[in-house]
Amino acid sequence: MKAVTLGSPAGLDTLKVVEAEEPGGPGPGEIRVRLHGSSLNFHDYAVAVGALPSAAGRILMSDGAGVVEEVGAGVTEFSAGDNVVSTFFPNWLDGEPRIADFSETPGDGIDGYASEMVTAPATAFTAAPKGWSHAEAATLTCAGLTAWRALVGDGAVKSGDVVLTMGTGGVSVFALQFAKLAGATVIATSSSDEKLERLKQLGADHVINYRSTPDWGTAARELTGGRGVDHVVEIGGPGTLAQSIEAARVGGHISLIGIFTGLSGEVPTFSLMAKQIRLQGLIVGSRRQQQDMIRAIDATGMRPVVDRSFGLAELADAFRHQESNRHFGKICLEF
Repeated sequence: MKAVTLGSPAGLDTLKVVEAEEPGGPGPGEIRVRLHGSSLNFHDYAVAVGALPSAAGRILMSDGAGVVEEVGAGVTEFSAGDNVVSTFFPNWLDGEPRIADFSETPGDGIDGYASEMVTAPATAFTAAPKGWSHAEAATLTCAGLTAWRALVGDGAVKSGDVVLTMGTGGVSVFALQFAKLAGATVIATSSSDEKLERLKQLGADHVINYRSTPDWGTAARELTGGRGVDHVVEIGGPGTLAQSIEAARVGGHISLIGIFTGLSGEVPTFSLMAKQIRLQGLIVGSRRQQQDMIRAIDATGMRPVVDRSFGLAELADAFRHQESNRHFGKICLEF
């Protein structure tokens, strides 16, 4: 089978398309999946360029979707022919988080889904949404579930809430979609007026160009009549956190999920304390949360926003497209 592996040294120019040995048949509790789709995340890019160290020769990509070819003894949840999608933490099935690193994450600590076939425990997958393509389903493993957990799992978003999203990447677009499904008002930011128009077409109630409005936290709070927003889906990190705190209401909720502006920095601790804001760090979510999300998707008919798809052997080009920051929504692989 074909697979794409991390080079040595890491870097987009050293990614390798290799002929790997097909996995064996499934043992007890396992399934063998013919993969047909994946999607790109910042985490995958960080591994590919060496910003997050991983082993040379590692098969890349945390997200994978495809068709079950065979099930092992004791597997009752899936049958041959079922469409499935992978989970980001294969061993975090339910309950509280149990891991603080990527040692168990496909495409980083273990081999991932930039390959044509995999044999894995059945619990490393869930059913895919009905009617979705494999590439569409693969968008959920990391980006979709991160947005779902931020707003539904941790935030308990409800009708009438106000949600602030940042940018037009996969997590942010999913957050907008999930917030609108819940009946929330959405304030969305971007540095591109063209992308802001597309966000409005997706349902954003208010948009702010953070380049022309650098004090966008105040602008967001003013859009709520001075009250502040209930939830912020914070993807920037230290460079944007102060504005997120400014935007949030007293007792509001900030989901800290991104590090685009750096790994550490100053935190306006007095404002955070005085406004009694709940700042929640998170990395994706559990298998149970993914199943809950997919039930909601099946009930509502929601579809993901896919910017562009590439072939498996074009993974380096897909990362370069991601690097350009011209995309809107998810970049996928179809194979």
